Amino acid sequence: MSNIFKAIFRFFQGIYRVLDKFFVTPISRFLFHFNERIKNNPSKIEHFLNRPNILLYISLIFAVGVFFLIDSQVVTLVEKEAEILSNQPVTVLYNKEAYVVEGIVDTVDIILTGRKSAIYLAKQLGDHDVVLDLTDYEASDTAIKVPLSYNQTVDNISYKLDPSYVTVTIKKKESKIWNNVSYELLNENKLDEKLSVDSVELDKTEVIIKGSNDALEKVATVKALIDLSNKKFVDAGTYDISDIRMVAYDGNGQVLSNVEIVPNTITGSITLGTYSTIVPIKVLATGDLITGKSISAITINGKNSYSISIYGDKSIIDEIKSVPVTIDVTNQGNNGAKTYNVTIAKPSGVRHISEENAKIVVSFGDEKQKTLEINNIVYRNLGNGLKANLVGSISVPIQVKGVQSVIDSINADNIMAYTDLSGYGVGDYEVDVLLENDDPRVSYLVSTKVKISISQG
Repeated sequence: MSNIFKAIFRFFQGIYRVLDKFFVTPISRFLFHFNERIKNNPSKIEHFLNRPNILLYISLIFAVGVFFLIDSQVVTLVEKEAEILSNQPVTVLYNKEAYVVEGIVDTVDIILTGRKSAIYLAKQLGDHDVVLDLTDYEASDTAIKVPLSYNQTVDNISYKLDPSYVTVTIKKKESKIWNNVSYELLNENKLDEKLSVDSVELDKTEVIIKGSNDALEKVATVKALIDLSNKKFVDAGTYDISDIRMVAYDGNGQVLSNVEIVPNTITGSITLGTYSTIVPIKVLATGDLITGKSISAITINGKNSYSISIYGDKSIIDEIKSVPVTIDVTNQGNNGAKTYNVTIAKPSGVRHISEENAKIVVSFGDEKQKTLEINNIVYRNLGNGLKANLVGSISVPIQVKGVQSVIDSINADNIMAYTDLSGYGVGDYEVDVLLENDDPRVSYLVSTKVKISISQG
């Protein structure tokens, strides 16, 4: 009731402002100027206008007159208009314990038509309750068309709902026990980079899922969603978490909104840890130097070797042996040295690195070469149940290129030579000899192939 009085008050307050602007103020100005003209000739009119409340009475008379004009629809203020109330919520009435309803709309638009003043009151007074009443309907596999209803609160106004009908299917609600609840981590990028999730414990691994038989058949997984953006996750340790939301997914990873989970939230705990290890930075070079030049030395932040700390899950971090950075040495060599300011990219699975930038200085010198004989060749990617042997000479000449000081430090034992036998079956083959080389200061050249005999193991 108080809302009605407030709306009526605001309505008349708006009318008063219009009257004051377009009637009271202009009339008062007219009377003032009229009074100025006749002030030197006192008369009965002057005495009349000089009475204390005469202007108030005149204003009241005009206000009442204009009100009747508006009420009788004489002025344009009361011409019929239409207005749309968009996205009004729909209340659905049905037995939620026994049935599942498919095809429900969440919102509708209400189109109001009538006098402007009536529309204004309708917007202020009404709760705009739109109802879809399914209480008299039974479960069926056949879709039914049901009207929506709207409780009109103001007379002399018409309304239309869009949509005015919805087509729904009412099905019996069934339930089953789901005993394989897992968890999913959300917002991992918002967790402190030095922290990682060691373990998660849920207080329940068994829940009840409810819905139509069709919906339950689509359930592939039920997960507890753990939000790692929680502000209390600031240090390593174990945290109790409550109100963990439960969600059902289909086989394509889509959320099944028509499946109810009981309970819909659970509690649990999460253990956060911090794990790191120190690995070296490995410099990789791309491009070709000027002919006759080689890299003589590489320093990283002023050191011949440089290491950083990497953070993340232990199983991932332990597999990383170095962090690569790449430099382009195309057409370099004549300038003695070149400085590179590089960004260190985090390897896949690494959450944090202790340093993100490095200064790399590459020095150049005259290229020399020497030849080494390699006789220890490894076979890689050989098929199961097969064995391989070298046929003939097992000594392979390898040409080593670099500045003199670098190639002097390299011998045959420093070189890893191998053959890639993927796709080869029983028989004799000539294959290339490949070399592992992670040192950009040196290059290798193998000009001969080796003969391999493959037989059953």
